[in-house]
Amino acid sequence: MKKILLLGTGGTIACKRTENGLKPVITSDEIISYVPGSREFCEIDSIQILNIDSTNIQPAHWLSMAGAIEEHYEEYDGFVITHGTDTMAYTAAALSYLIQNSKKPIVITGAQKPIDMENTDARTNLADSLRFASCGRAHGINLVFDGKAIAGTRGKKERTKSYNAFSSINFPYIAMIQEDHILFYLDDKDRVTEPVAFYHDLNPNVGLLKLIPSTDASLLDYMAEHYDAVIIESFGVGGLPSYEKGDYYRAISRWTSLGKTVVMTTQVTNEGSNMSVYEVGKNIKQEFGLLEAYDMTLEAAVTKTMWILGQTRDPEKIRSLFYQTINRDVLWKNT
Repeated sequence: MKKILLLGTGGTIACKRTENGLKPVITSDEIISYVPGSREFCEIDSIQILNIDSTNIQPAHWLSMAGAIEEHYEEYDGFVITHGTDTMAYTAAALSYLIQNSKKPIVITGAQKPIDMENTDARTNLADSLRFASCGRAHGINLVFDGKAIAGTRGKKERTKSYNAFSSINFPYIAMIQEDHILFYLDDKDRVTEPVAFYHDLNPNVGLLKLIPSTDASLLDYMAEHYDAVIIESFGVGGLPSYEKGDYYRAISRWTSLGKTVVMTTQVTNEGSNMSVYEVGKNIKQEFGLLEAYDMTLEAAVTKTMWILGQTRDPEKIRSLFYQTINRDVLWKNT
């Protein structure tokens, strides 16, 4: 029988009603008591790392989660993290960079309704996650929700209330889980040949600028004083406005002259960016050597940049690491 460690961090799954709204107070030990049937196929221990609303998640919390898994890695066959849904995709992506080449499954799950409610998705999601974490064919960082296993770098919350809240973006689902059956679409554990690697540094000084028509480029100047990298969410396949004053050209020039990192991505959820299509993207990318996220999710682009800048500030090493495929995060790239 597999040994699984459950790590509690809070979120809706652990909430109870208070006069000020839902608040996470249910402990990880209590959460396990709601899925007694899971003990038929695995032994479960638990530790409480946090008990917070996932709106309050920060990079330091990701390091705590990774650290707890590293501390107990040799003792268990798999790990399940219960987490709030609002930033779950960021956590799944961040852990994909902090824990690499794991032959043991590390699952992140949660719920749209608290586990102590009569009508809730929490018990099913938790039972599915424990079963997936107990499967000898599962490996690496995955998000399990609504019967689907999603690569940790490919999950995105697309619905605020429905039980099918998460989708796999630009990549197939890893598996489907129905009661005691797991149907794998990607069964490639044998390709993990490197030893597991744990990382202990993240640089949280990564900002995001979402463009709208008429966004003033001076925002980039302000951000250059406060961040080491910026992710720019542009329109369509990607580009920067060429307004009459040419402010974006000047702002990007300043970022690169300061040795800071600029990553271009798209506001469009599916199919990714390709800045070489239009003049507004091709020229500025070629001149300044901007990084491009291509088919990566925003969550992966943000957390990967934090991880990279925690390892190096050398521009060539940053570029090489950014385009290195980690936990299925980027498939199409023209560097």
